[in-house]
Amino acid sequence: MTIASINPTTGETLKSYAALTSQEIEEALSLAHETGMNYATVDLDQRSRWLHQSADLLLEQKESLARLMTLEMGKTLKSAIAEVEKCAWVCRYYADEAAGFLQDEAATTDASHSYVRFLPLGPLLAVMPWNYPFWQVFRAAAPALMTGNPVLLKHASNVPQSALAIASLFTQAGFPPGMFQTLLIGAAAVEAVIADARVKAVTLTGSGPAGAAVAQTAARHIKKAVLELGGSDPFIVLPSADLEQAIATATTARLLNNGQSCIAAKRFILVGDIADAFEAGFAEKFAQQKVGDPLKPDTDIGPLATPEILKDLDAQVQKCLNLGATALVGGDIAALKRQLPAELQQGNFYPPTILTAIPPGTPADQEEFFGPVALVFRVADIAQAIALANNTAFGLGASVWTTDPVEQQQFINQLDAGAVFINGLVKSDPRLPFGGIKQSGYGRELARYGLLEFVNVKSVWIK
Repeated sequence: MTIASINPTTGETLKSYAALTSQEIEEALSLAHETGMNYATVDLDQRSRWLHQSADLLLEQKESLARLMTLEMGKTLKSAIAEVEKCAWVCRYYADEAAGFLQDEAATTDASHSYVRFLPLGPLLAVMPWNYPFWQVFRAAAPALMTGNPVLLKHASNVPQSALAIASLFTQAGFPPGMFQTLLIGAAAVEAVIADARVKAVTLTGSGPAGAAVAQTAARHIKKAVLELGGSDPFIVLPSADLEQAIATATTARLLNNGQSCIAAKRFILVGDIADAFEAGFAEKFAQQKVGDPLKPDTDIGPLATPEILKDLDAQVQKCLNLGATALVGGDIAALKRQLPAELQQGNFYPPTILTAIPPGTPADQEEFFGPVALVFRVADIAQAIALANNTAFGLGASVWTTDPVEQQQFINQLDAGAVFINGLVKSDPRLPFGGIKQSGYGRELARYGLLEFVNVKSVWIK
């Protein structure tokens, strides 16, 4: 099997790699196991120094690492640089906070001394997606390396250069060989890695079907799994909202990462008589977005990661339109291509699109639209807004715009989501747990909660 890095802006194959052989996978597993056993003797201060050094290297190399991401999956260069900087942040966060998170917790029992100790589980398989090639990896790896769990990375097959660069960076930072390894393997090889007795747990960020397959394998072998899957996040705007700020944030929330983000706002639910003004302002913002070469500083929207994603997204949009929806902006690939220079004609570009007046029975009801497409709905009141927001298989994040404290609490309590942001953009933050409910997955990443997902919570009782 060949694993290829293909530039989504031009269609050019940048580099190809042979997948690891079964013998090479065995060697990686053995190294992870042996290194993890020895790593237990490495104190937290040394682990922290290595993780701080990882952050230093990220910042020193941020332009080259960002360019690599842009060439492999199409995000704008400026957003890729911001991603590298965020990875440095999560490294420093866990380097500074992990010792406190892992401190013994005293308990009062019938013993003379009892407490809870947090110890590593062992090698962790991280199955990671292409949309945030560095961030998704670092938010799993940083707590694991501080805890003492070796990491085996199975990255998405379209970002192999990013995967190898991450492994190289941790080695440069001083982590022992075997504490972080990239496995260039296809999806078909994942089941055997999870099944291996040396692998103690698995974390996955990706699609629902991929998550279900990994969870099934992990459960069959009685292994812990954390899943961060898709989302169809609502962005709810009420009459008391600062409409100008809501429109500006809605544009960013939908179009970040070329619209390819699980926590991007996707369904815009407008309550009451602000709908006309919001739609008009929203459409104006979308129309102003510049689509083009993601390496250029003035580009707002780059290409989608693969031709298949482009095809699937357009099929969803066209089905909605054929069933009666209206496109306020966009929805026409051919029109966009006529505006692009010749060297970009083979790229996976999709126009920023807003669909409104969407009737029931379209893909907008339950499917995730993974690209720069906003779905707009109008409702009469808060009860209808909450019902519509919750009427989906997903439950990742939600953004609510209201200045009324009573309304804010109602949404916080009643929305089916792993996170609710009031008057702000839904985002991941190392200081807060991140994850969803329903078909958006289970378990948490980040903060203390994420670190404790993959530890042995050991009770100690001394007479």
